[in-house]
Amino acid sequence: MLAKQITGRLAFIFTLSCCLFFSAQNSQAENSGSWKAGVARVKITPEKPMWMAGYASRNRPSEGVKLDLFAKALALEDADGSRFVIVTTDLIGIPRMLRFNVEAAFVKKFHLPPSALLLNASHTHCGPEIRYERVEGETIDSAILGASRIYTRNLEKKLLELVDRALNDLEPASLSYTFGRAGFAMNRRTPTAKGVRNHPYPDGPVDHQVPVLKVMTPQKKLKAVLFGYACHNTTMGFYQFSGDYAGFAQKFIEADHPGTTALFLMGCGGDQNPYPRGKEGQAAQHGRALANGVEAALQTYDKPVAGKLQAELASVEIEFAPPPTKKELLALAASGNKYDKIRGTALLKELETKGEIRTTYPYMVQVVHIGNIKLVALAGEVTIDYSLRLKKEMQGDFIWIAAYSNDVFGYVPSARVISEGGYEAGGAMRYTRFPGPFKPTIEETIVSTVRQLDEKLDSAR
Repeated sequence: MLAKQITGRLAFIFTLSCCLFFSAQNSQAENSGSWKAGVARVKITPEKPMWMAGYASRNRPSEGVKLDLFAKALALEDADGSRFVIVTTDLIGIPRMLRFNVEAAFVKKFHLPPSALLLNASHTHCGPEIRYERVEGETIDSAILGASRIYTRNLEKKLLELVDRALNDLEPASLSYTFGRAGFAMNRRTPTAKGVRNHPYPDGPVDHQVPVLKVMTPQKKLKAVLFGYACHNTTMGFYQFSGDYAGFAQKFIEADHPGTTALFLMGCGGDQNPYPRGKEGQAAQHGRALANGVEAALQTYDKPVAGKLQAELASVEIEFAPPPTKKELLALAASGNKYDKIRGTALLKELETKGEIRTTYPYMVQVVHIGNIKLVALAGEVTIDYSLRLKKEMQGDFIWIAAYSNDVFGYVPSARVISEGGYEAGGAMRYTRFPGPFKPTIEETIVSTVRQLDEKLDSAR
């Protein structure tokens, strides 16, 4: 008798628990159905041969197209009418001026705040060079510079039109999130007796997660897939335009799901390379591996996105280490290395005209709450430590860390990377006009800013 009573009570508790669980799931599903989403795409492959970005060793313009380049937009709107637009591009980076020009037009045309726009670059090294000005001391051919300026100005117009079309495409949708994994990214900072070497390092930190935002129509059709990965798009270094592995991954996902728009959001791949690399077909191979990671995620249990759409965008000053002396700058300006020469000449000009060399750089940090997803978008070529740390320290249902966003100016090393030295820690500064390297305080400055913006959004719920 007692056994029957216990069994009956357990059955009642189980039934009640199931009712509560499915009630909660239905409530979340109703909330997720209050979203609207719109997508758009535009081809941004140069129509003529252009100088390519990404590798200093290149010595001639592009020679054809391996895979077309695209910019894509995902517009979101919550139940309160708040809007946010993510723009992904098959480009080496987002110049700061490009961000500012598109942002100004975005605010004026759509009456949305700057924080409602996120621009992200896949960092393909097989895209066009995009620039606005000649660097002091540079001897670039005027025709090459002119072609880049024309392309960049047209790109601004295309991105604004892209956003317009995505916003006009807004329609009811349900959002959910999940993740898969892909294993071809490997840390490239191998320690040696002579310092850090750019070489595959299997013992180094990595982040193989493939975060996925799934957008479904009311008819249960897959409208869009936003996905990310933390790895340089440097499989190939030839003279053909290509989106590298990220471009192939988007192509494969869209082929596997006709009518779907696939958008790639670059992660903290500053010190990560795709391996193997350098041979024809390997970019497509890695693209298929990433597409498989997305496909695996789509077949798992996804969780509904519920809540409000909120965003904050801030600029914080990150500090450079003490700059070179005038004597050191004169030596750089007289160097036989053209990049040292350009940098030294530019910094000498800055010293002469301003009386000093800058000590800080205004760094852009964006935090977005897409319901119960917390998306962090960091500027620059961010190293993997930031992704691993923020995912560990931030509180929330799903933490998504993106880099190469809004302003891609150079490497953003962690304190660990700076202490180890090497290319990402400061060696790459020779290709910029910065005094560099950054102080080790850069990590805490950025992380604390992310934390402050996140807390601000949490308190506004």
